[in-house]
Amino acid sequence: MNNDQQTLLITGGAGFIGSNFIDFFTEKYPKTQVLNIDKLTYAGNLDNLREIEPRKNYHFIQGDIGDEDTVTSIFEEYDISGVINFAAESHVDRSIEDSHAFVESNVLGTLTLLNAAKKDWEEKGELATRRFHQISTDEVYGSLGKEGSFSESTPYNPRNPYSASKASANFFVKSFGHTYGMNVVISSSSNNYGPRQHKEKLIPTIIHHALDGKQIPIYGDGENIRDWLYVMDHCRALDAVYHQGGPLETYNIGGGNERTNKEIASQICSILDEFVPDYRQSSAIMSYKELITFTEDRKGHDRRYSVDDRKIRQELGWEPVVDFASGLWKTVEWYVNEWKKVQTF
Repeated sequence: MNNDQQTLLITGGAGFIGSNFIDFFTEKYPKTQVLNIDKLTYAGNLDNLREIEPRKNYHFIQGDIGDEDTVTSIFEEYDISGVINFAAESHVDRSIEDSHAFVESNVLGTLTLLNAAKKDWEEKGELATRRFHQISTDEVYGSLGKEGSFSESTPYNPRNPYSASKASANFFVKSFGHTYGMNVVISSSSNNYGPRQHKEKLIPTIIHHALDGKQIPIYGDGENIRDWLYVMDHCRALDAVYHQGGPLETYNIGGGNERTNKEIASQICSILDEFVPDYRQSSAIMSYKELITFTEDRKGHDRRYSVDDRKIRQELGWEPVVDFASGLWKTVEWYVNEWKKVQTF
């Protein structure tokens, strides 16, 4: 279907990755109508969308993807040509404390969306042409040792309730492709970083604790390794997967920037030392690195993630363009500016 005729339903678009993607997508495809449904839980923030709201091809709907009546009414009112499902509870610590909300949102919410899309697209005779794109995570694959990377054929081995809920949702998505012939695709990315991320995540936590003169908490020995992907590089990859990815295919998306959590904290503190040195005075420290402290490790803490993303590079021609040093600087600068807005001097 021509982009000019599309109405794309994005779920969870008030969150970190979703809001960045809507910003990217509505600007790149001004004739495509974008509907954003978000429940606006703690992770959803309408401030992420303030600059996007005036765009004529953007419309916001507050709602729960697990509410069958709400989702059905959207498909009845609008001619939805595609779905990109970002909506998810995603914080591992919260899933360890209470996994119920993760099943409701990540599993049952996805199933509700799938059923509504299937019904609507079957009635229009376009089940095999309209697209359902499921946003996943490398955490569904489990944990790695010092060597190797996850490929798209790596068996799922989730090790916490969050990743278990995402793996379950992915199985439902694939089942709708196999059973009903639905045009589904899945993308699994490594850790994202960049503007608009919720403050409870690692990088925003490091920045805010440092600026507030608080201890910077790092789990365990700080040697857990993640691969970091700048959020706008992820948005470009999702655009490629949504438009060019094959039905029933999965695409891993990586940044090629493996770092230990300890290294991430140290790099951020070095940027802060250069970028906002004055705020160290209130803590009587010479460097923000002095605030780094190691805490009791998280339960079931995966040691290392790494994805083999040769498939998306070779088949869809995508590759990241933001190097880690400049991406991290941009990220720190954004959070510092946001932090300054709420300070009283």
